[in-house]
Amino acid sequence: MTMTLSPGILFSVVVVYFGLLMLISWFTGRKAANEDFFIGGRQSNWLLVAIGMIGASLSGVTFISIPGAVGATPELMEQMTGTFKVNPNICFSYMQMVFGYLVGYLIIATVLMPLYYKLNLTSIYGYLEQRFGFWSYKTGAAFFQLSRLIGSSFRLYLVAIVLQKFVLEAFGVPFWATVLITLALIWVYTYRGGIKTIVITDTIQTVAMLLAVVLTIYTIGQSMGYNFVGTFEAVYQSDYSQMFFFEGGWEDPNNFFKQFFSGALIALVMTGLDQDMMQKNLSCKSLKDAQKNMFVFSVILVFANLLFLSLGALLYMYTSNVGLEIPLKTDQLYPTIALNHLPAFTGIVFFIGLIAAAYSSADSALTSLTTSFCVDFLDLEKKKLDEKRSRNTRFKVHLGVTAVVFAIVVIFNAINNDSVINKLFEIAGYTYGPLLGLFSFGIMMKSYTVRDKYVPVVGIVSPILAYLINLYSPQLFYGFTFGFLIVALNGFLTFMGLWLVSVRELKVTNS
Repeated sequence: MTMTLSPGILFSVVVVYFGLLMLISWFTGRKAANEDFFIGGRQSNWLLVAIGMIGASLSGVTFISIPGAVGATPELMEQMTGTFKVNPNICFSYMQMVFGYLVGYLIIATVLMPLYYKLNLTSIYGYLEQRFGFWSYKTGAAFFQLSRLIGSSFRLYLVAIVLQKFVLEAFGVPFWATVLITLALIWVYTYRGGIKTIVITDTIQTVAMLLAVVLTIYTIGQSMGYNFVGTFEAVYQSDYSQMFFFEGGWEDPNNFFKQFFSGALIALVMTGLDQDMMQKNLSCKSLKDAQKNMFVFSVILVFANLLFLSLGALLYMYTSNVGLEIPLKTDQLYPTIALNHLPAFTGIVFFIGLIAAAYSSADSALTSLTTSFCVDFLDLEKKKLDEKRSRNTRFKVHLGVTAVVFAIVVIFNAINNDSVINKLFEIAGYTYGPLLGLFSFGIMMKSYTVRDKYVPVVGIVSPILAYLINLYSPQLFYGFTFGFLIVALNGFLTFMGLWLVSVRELKVTNS
């Protein structure tokens, strides 16, 4: 029934898949102007944007880490490593965060999107300049650059280690070369069309990811004697299907309230205050289309995450059923089973889904980082350069961003010793927190204006204070740990810091 896929076959899959992306890139980028790279001429189809955003949101982190985390209970970790480790995503507890996402997406669609469209923004951080001034604008854009560079590098790293282990290592290719090849392929198909190309490619890549998950679920279920409906019934009845965790209290990282509110804030900052995700929305024809996209995207995302978690439960059920050894790094559980223990066709579809996960996240990240740097730091829109000079500047920035991501992934590979998804959200809590504070203060405190020159200081001090409070929180708050809620603490400290350096504007009335 099974056949181990050779590195040569998998390499051929990469070549064919890349050829398809290049064809799409040629078609969408052949008549693209420089402005189309940034916002696609504001002509993107809202449904394609919604589907493509699923792939960008899920990425390789969800594709591999979430299924692997389902069965990684403290008892299993202690048995495998000799260390008692609390996993904040065991069983279906991740859905508590997903339900929280829906609250964040509602705020994005009804508060942030109308604001962005009203101001006709290319970079969403232009709002901070209009609201507060130059230094606030640059501070917000700088935190996005830092946040997205780190987050995208972690996501790319996760997929690169799988490509390295199962494909290129057999050809003697070192890890750094694997990362370089991956980024080079992404750069080649995005440098012309930018967001105009990505709207199409991300749609295809989202479909590939979800198809891989559905096919894997079907194949594993069939091998265990279940039909498709029976497979989900077996998952529901398994020990892995617990979704809500109330009994552990605030010390439990899986506590419902901690995960739910964390999810709402993470969605708000990592989608609504993130140029990468908002750039796709701003490329829609109108605010109404962008809002339709956000609502449809929210619904699809819930079912997509349920699929990934069901897959995770099945993977652990399958390993128990056939007596397989669980990898020490649970991120590798899905690829190990898909490529070595399932039929060749399923393995190939999984591999396409894995590549899609890598590309759908990294391609939009490179584009949004390039857009932000060109618009927010080089003032490309304000300078009104001719098409040739503007295109050359953007070309160089795009190349430079790719080089920085490459360096970060290689460095992370040398020092990483933690679960990728938890590290991703932990770091995002510190880098996105100041953005949450800046935008919240700007929108909620309309009668106040900040002393703009002090905003960078607030932006630097707040994450440091948040880190120190989080470090000693068990002693300070009777065992309470912030976990993913660190973004709330960080945002609150930034908000209060801005209040301290602000002045109230007095309204002048005619007597």
